[in-house]
Amino acid sequence: MLSEERLNLIRQQLSETGKVLASDLAVEFDCSEDTIRRDLRELAKKGFCKRVYGGALAHAPAPAPDRGPIEVRSHYQIESKSRLAKAAVASLATCNTIFIDASSTNLVIAEALPRDRRINVVTNAPAIAVALKDHKLCTIMMIGGLFNSDKGICYGPQTVRDIENIYADMFVLGACGVDAVTGLTALDPSEAEVKRAMVNQSARVLVASTTGKLGTVAPFKVMDVSSQIQLIVDVGVSTDLLESLRRTDMTVDVVTS
Repeated sequence: MLSEERLNLIRQQLSETGKVLASDLAVEFDCSEDTIRRDLRELAKKGFCKRVYGGALAHAPAPAPDRGPIEVRSHYQIESKSRLAKAAVASLATCNTIFIDASSTNLVIAEALPRDRRINVVTNAPAIAVALKDHKLCTIMMIGGLFNSDKGICYGPQTVRDIENIYADMFVLGACGVDAVTGLTALDPSEAEVKRAMVNQSARVLVASTTGKLGTVAPFKVMDVSSQIQLIVDVGVSTDLLESLRRTDMTVDVVTS
């Protein structure tokens, strides 16, 4: 098999499953693991994956530039995000105080919170607060700091300090990458810092993830895989990917409708 052909097949596997193992690829392509490792280094150099011990992981895709603010992005994959939001709201039924950070799926979750029960929502995303303005039983606390208009979030030292004075039952975290090995990751370092602060102040972490983020890795670490995380995924996740996530300490729930 030609080297370029092998590289294309490896890229295809990364796209379909989110990760590859050098030992498996060596058997599949009848070559040495050293050859596969050289292939993975070449793919990583070109930006197609991230090297990890024993193999490689697909990178989390950057958000499409034409999708704009989270208010706009919430209108993409509407059915999937609605299913995820319904499952997430059920998991929040016993929570009194929750953090919700910025993501288009989290915006749909905020809109779906029942208006007939009391709850405290703490957020660094104005769009989340606006989505709850008609919730008369919800106490909304905006976390301040420097405002990033592109991402629609407040961030920086003041944001982190404010978060450190609050304790939450649950953090509804918008993750850019969710991987069984690397954990939860984000595309921006300042955003990752705020997420880490919210993780540290929360008893549990809930991630409602669309399929495209699963098995991918963004550049900046938020947290390792742990039993603190409840991951909610939509139908249609590949069996191999779902099994790899379920082999971790996370609780993994698949929406049913």
